[in-house]
Amino acid sequence: MPSATAELRAAARHLNRRRFLTVSGAAAALALGTNLPSTAHAAPTLDPARIAEDPFTLGVASGDPRPDSVVLWTRLAPRPYEPAGGMPARPVAVRWEMSHDERFRRPAARGHVVAHPEFHHAVHVDVPGLEPGRVYHYRFRVGRWTSPAGRTRTAPAAGSSPAALRFGLLSCQAYHDGYYTALGHLAHEDLDAVFHLGDYLYEYAVSAVGGHRNHTDRLLPDLFDRETVTLEDYRLRYSLYKSDADLAAAHAAHPWIVTWDDHETENNYANGVPENGVPPEEFLIRRAAAYRAYYENMPLRRPQRPQGPDLRLYRRLHYGNLAQFDVLDTRQYRDNQANGDGWKVPTPESEDPSRTMLGAGQERWLIDGWRQSRALWNVVPQQVVFSRRRNRVEGPWPLSMDAWDGYPGSRERVLAGADAAGVENLVVLTGDVHVHYGFDIKRDFDDPDSRTAGVEIVTTSVTSGRDGAERPANWQTLMTANPHLKYYNGRRGYVVLGLDREKLRADYRTVPAVTTPGAPIATAASFVSPAGEPGLSPA
Repeated sequence: MPSATAELRAAARHLNRRRFLTVSGAAAALALGTNLPSTAHAAPTLDPARIAEDPFTLGVASGDPRPDSVVLWTRLAPRPYEPAGGMPARPVAVRWEMSHDERFRRPAARGHVVAHPEFHHAVHVDVPGLEPGRVYHYRFRVGRWTSPAGRTRTAPAAGSSPAALRFGLLSCQAYHDGYYTALGHLAHEDLDAVFHLGDYLYEYAVSAVGGHRNHTDRLLPDLFDRETVTLEDYRLRYSLYKSDADLAAAHAAHPWIVTWDDHETENNYANGVPENGVPPEEFLIRRAAAYRAYYENMPLRRPQRPQGPDLRLYRRLHYGNLAQFDVLDTRQYRDNQANGDGWKVPTPESEDPSRTMLGAGQERWLIDGWRQSRALWNVVPQQVVFSRRRNRVEGPWPLSMDAWDGYPGSRERVLAGADAAGVENLVVLTGDVHVHYGFDIKRDFDDPDSRTAGVEIVTTSVTSGRDGAERPANWQTLMTANPHLKYYNGRRGYVVLGLDREKLRADYRTVPAVTTPGAPIATAASFVSPAGEPGLSPA
């Protein structure tokens, strides 16, 4: 039988949905859910010759590789810092082409797609019929304008046995906290794909000098100096972020597999519950705007197109029989944080076993996928720290109510599901916390000698938190209080994750500073975990 607390939460969720369907809420949902291009009364397309300025200021991207297809993305914005991007409210025909070579002398595929004003002139092309495990080059054309070229790669053939794979792990790139130097270095890595684990943008105001970038020579318009709330706000914020050359280079160099965390909408929101005391129906209107802008600006397929305030982002990708990736969404379906959020000593509220991080549907989907998996490595890209973290040496121990520590019943169901499915090489990939971590996932975190069920690789931020420190002030405390924590570094950067038949390898890359441009990249540490014997040790 469900607990009384669970019944109250279910009733609250139902009430929130009912409250959303007020006159204003219903109108907003209708506008965001049905204001889509229509062929019945479609506006005539714009003559591309009338586009007098380069519309490809935001670059190109690709994503979600499959063995036979990949998604290509761009958005037309001759003047990206204007609300409409400098484009008229007319659809535009865009040509796309893929090639086996970077000079586009060996065509692989080509076609046309329409960039609609209803989607801010963004285009998503799901290119079919490609060959598995191949590198392709792609670009777009409008009138006399040609986009920068991008490089992408399809996944290995289904059932194949690739010898090795390499992925980049990214998270948390607050524009106002520094330069995207790490992304410039990532663009030169040899990778099969990049996982972005959330906080692609931040909702906070950005000053005219770009916050800690402090570029007084090119001031930003005042329209960025406010928190994102409306659809126009979110669209403009993506324009600001994507105008960064290092971010554009990283997108053009590799296919990206993305998931969000909180800041793409609002800090620490949970399902339909906002961080602050905003009426739920008002917050869901904001969430609808944020989700729509996210879809418009990411290389996602049609199944990820939003419906009002909802967008199904969790999905599964296969890389032969070497790796299965179950990309999660830990924001949209979770119960509200217990105990008022923050770091709190657990209470009966937070320990309630019925609490969910994923929602019942996503949780079943994850565990069912493990039962059917034939992959050596079962990898879970997601957002918030999965392993337990104590922040002091002696109890009682506060835990993060926003992370899986605030949802221990949900974590136990996931680990029990992995056990029941016979998952031997569980890997959790995490962002959010602006530091590099390496954890052994213990089957019983109260017993350091219990079985290690898998490993968790946490990537630091690209910029968020500014320069950071190799050993933050709480380094010794966390390393002592958490014997399953094998690595901790507070600099900025990314992780290169390698998977092969024998082991996992995590190379933790860092830069010494992000508040000044041009910093070098270095490998701060490398850890391995043998296949069949999970547990991190220095490489």
